[in-house]
Amino acid sequence: MAYELVLVVFLVTYVLLAVGRVPGLKTDRAGIALLGAAAVLALGLLSFERAFSAEVMDYKTLVLLFGLMVVVGAVRLGGVFARLERLLRFARSPHALLASTIALAGLLSAFLVNDIICVAFTPVLLAECRRRGYDPLPHLLGLATGSNIGSAAAITGNPQNMYIGANSGIDYLRFLLKLGPPALLSLGVAFVLLAWLHRQRLRRLVASSAHVASPQLPPLQAGPVLWACLAVLGFFVLPSAALPIVALGAAALCFLRRGSPRELLNEVDGSLLLLFAGLFIVVGAFREQVLPHWGIPSWSWLQNDPLYALSGLSALLSNLVSNVPAVMLFREVIDAMPAAQRETAWLALSLSSTLAGNLTLLGSIANLIVAEGARREGVEISFLAYAQFGVPLTLLTLAIGIGWLALLPY
Repeated sequence: MAYELVLVVFLVTYVLLAVGRVPGLKTDRAGIALLGAAAVLALGLLSFERAFSAEVMDYKTLVLLFGLMVVVGAVRLGGVFARLERLLRFARSPHALLASTIALAGLLSAFLVNDIICVAFTPVLLAECRRRGYDPLPHLLGLATGSNIGSAAAITGNPQNMYIGANSGIDYLRFLLKLGPPALLSLGVAFVLLAWLHRQRLRRLVASSAHVASPQLPPLQAGPVLWACLAVLGFFVLPSAALPIVALGAAALCFLRRGSPRELLNEVDGSLLLLFAGLFIVVGAFREQVLPHWGIPSWSWLQNDPLYALSGLSALLSNLVSNVPAVMLFREVIDAMPAAQRETAWLALSLSSTLAGNLTLLGSIANLIVAEGARREGVEISFLAYAQFGVPLTLLTLAIGIGWLALLPY
């Protein structure tokens, strides 16, 4: 009976995650994950003690996420982002602005979480386009897709990479050396493809708003924030098991700043932490009550071809239920693989689930952040306009990433 109940709770939770809401209610994906976790506990499918044990609740990922959210929040409040945004002013043409946007979004997203980059840069990019009289659509698409691509390069780029970094045993620097080059190549492809598809828009000038003033730069706060950022550099030299400890230590340093602690805590995305915690319980019940009946160790079709098969499945599933829930599902599959294949499988899962976020407007939170920020300023990014660029970009970048891992192992 437990098998059937867990399967029902799991399927209902994941279907609602795919839809993004509960019909008739205003709850979001975090609320859906919490409802699923509550159902698991209420039905006795996992005991309370088991649900919150280290085997089910992945505290390493939660601590890593929390710590990085605090550090990135401190960097933003410290005025660092505002000064980096000014780099866009040096671009002297639409193509130069597009290239600068993609490069800056990609580079920063690899180390400072792509969603935060999109939140910070969307209003500034819109203001810069209006000041110059540029059509903002190509530049907004470059921001969204560039941040997604750049986030694939490092463990700190996005939430699913943080989960993989905390569970795969792959060191930060090795992860970066493996996935950094295909991410960099893909950023170049994004610029070329976007410049070609929107060549008319990039040539066309709209009514400029020369009176648009640059936002006032907040005072630059160094001190604890600088020490926190230096502490995060430990990611490059320490083993992956130390990442949560380093992130938590860096976050603690940030609380030594002069500003209010509550101001810094407001930068923490509690709904994302809740989404992870709820999914850990739902997936934990699924892993214990359902997967043992499926004979995963005998799935030779997947285990013998972790690069191509896993990449295709994760790209598909990431667009159905979002990339974080999709990545969690594959942990059991990878754990059943021979040890020699696990690193390639984890890297393929990371790359494909991240790049698949560029397929449609709904493919990643970063896309929705840019679209919603643009809509508030009167600029509409339609589903079709995004897909005309997102679909070919995703296919090309997935081919680059898979080809890189297949042909250049090191």
